[in-house]
Amino acid sequence: MNDSPLVSIVMPTYNSSTFLEETLASALAITYPNFELIVMDDGSTDSTLAILDDWSKRHPDKIKVYRQCNQGPSIARNRAIHLASGTYILPLDSDDKIHPDYITFAVKKIEADQEVKVVYCEAEKFGSKCGFWSLKPFSLNQLALDNMIFVSALFRKSDWHKVGGFDPRFTYGWEDWEFWISMLKEGGKVEKLQLVGFYYRIREGSRRKSTNAFAKKLTIQLLNRKHAAFFESYLKGPLRNPRGLSKIINPPLRFLAG
Repeated sequence: MNDSPLVSIVMPTYNSSTFLEETLASALAITYPNFELIVMDDGSTDSTLAILDDWSKRHPDKIKVYRQCNQGPSIARNRAIHLASGTYILPLDSDDKIHPDYITFAVKKIEADQEVKVVYCEAEKFGSKCGFWSLKPFSLNQLALDNMIFVSALFRKSDWHKVGGFDPRFTYGWEDWEFWISMLKEGGKVEKLQLVGFYYRIREGSRRKSTNAFAKKLTIQLLNRKHAAFFESYLKGPLRNPRGLSKIINPPLRFLAG
């Protein structure tokens, strides 16, 4: 009998046939003994479905495939998590990869301390740009300005449920940043493993790379509406654009407003 808690790797995918098999192989190569891979296809029109059908037939004990009409990554990710049976969740986008030992060490860390809400690791970029991904150390003060926790981090499904999951209104990106703010703004520890356990693919035409100035403006407005008290606490006012000027601009504007 396996006493290790079940981990659900959740993978939203949309027209990912080019890189999907590499990512599936990465997920199935992990050393952690008790896991499932939940894939939510978000209305793909390429050969993604055929690839998923083939892999799920070859690994029926590990891979579960579900499908929905195209609704975006947040809804696809939320639906996959809803269907997941694991105590712990690790999202994995369908063009990225993880180290075989990442989940083993992450579960050990989160199981050791109930106050730990998120465990992540060191990371590397690959694809059209390669190298170590230098991320700032976690703090709530820094989280108010930028995200340093990529989406492929381990957390409890119960905490996902408490915050209402990934907000589907963040259609232009930053839904992972907003999710971490929702989960951590009221407290909880974050642990970072000293292991390069995540590999982030850089490619042209990705949603992150194609977000324009107007989309960024709308996303910042939404962040401010949803987390006004959080930004007030750490930035002395709203999140600005550019974000790095928030702490500089907010105090004098408050003084002038009297």
